Amino acid sequence: MTNFRNSSVVINDEVANTLEKGRNVVALETTIVVQGLPSPVNLEVAEECEAAVREGGSVPATIGVLDGRVIVGLSAEQLRTLADPDRHAAKLSARDIGLALATHGDGATTVAGTISIASRVGIQVNGDRWSRRSSSRRPRQLR
Repeated sequence: MTNFRNSSVVINDEVANTLEKGRNVVALETTIVVQGLPSPVNLEVAEECEAAVREGGSVPATIGVLDGRVIVGLSAEQLRTLADPDRHAAKLSARDIGLALATHGDGATTVAGTISIASRVGIQVNGDRWSRRSSSRRPRQLR
């Protein structure tokens, strides 16, 4: 594993090498694995998602927090650890990540949390259809 700018963010070597070469990396959230699906279906779905990303020619970067460290590119073992109900992993949106790091907690990232981390480590984040339009053309509730 490769350290990012500080010891609280760790990027898996495969992900780091792929980013360095300018190739495609797909960030995957972990909330569905930890809170969304029952065991063992949760880990099967995670494996299927990563396999689909690889079949598409990209490298998966499943993101979560273990022992107060952001892991970008969780290993299968790390994902099993995060999904263990005895660890009581929190559901981490972007606003919750700092608290999990400060308290050395575990957490599964939501889509917002995943996007926040991905963009900070150099994984290009594509916006939704509204982000490509000018703000005047967005629905009123999104302005």
